[in-house]
Amino acid sequence: ALASVDALVHAHGVLKTLAASLNKIANDVRWLASGPRSGIGELSIPENEPGSSIMPGKVNPTQSEALTMLAAQVMGNDVAINIGGASGNFELNVFRPMVAHNFLQSVRLLADGMKSFDIHCAQGIAANRERIAELVQRSLMLVTALNPHIGYDKAAFIAKKAHKEGTSLREAALASGHLTAEQFDAWVRPEQMTGR
Repeated sequence: ALASVDALVHAHGVLKTLAASLNKIANDVRWLASGPRSGIGELSIPENEPGSSIMPGKVNPTQSEALTMLAAQVMGNDVAINIGGASGNFELNVFRPMVAHNFLQSVRLLADGMKSFDIHCAQGIAANRERIAELVQRSLMLVTALNPHIGYDKAAFIAKKAHKEGTSLREAALASGHLTAEQFDAWVRPEQMTGR
């Protein structure tokens, strides 16, 4: 019982879960801010440092990258803490200093990392509304709104036509002759498809 560090093992598991969530958030921000022209580009992030050395003008997602690195370290610390918790013999656990060190390092990394990410990235994130609108309007998933009105086969034809010809769904729908511009505009309402 004296050798047990179960409370620290359990508590650090919560820190690891936080690190995993932060890792996902940071990667989502990194991908959504990728671009400016060939990436997803739905978000703009602050320009904290000079751009890429190989691509002038590029905004590097350094805060996201830093957060993913510290998340990886916290996850690694969790493995070490679990090993430390499993390694005590009888009434002695010589791994206590290592457990304490890794636990405190994780707390410090998470506290500093979340604060830095908030100040230098999250507070400056902006939605690139023009890019989002462009992606929505060019999305072939909008065809699902036509299905109840013109049927599956005609809707599928329109989606395949738009994809093959590189046009918008609206352009392909009007060219198909299966509906009018007024019908398309009335039936295809992305904001209604998302519950807004």
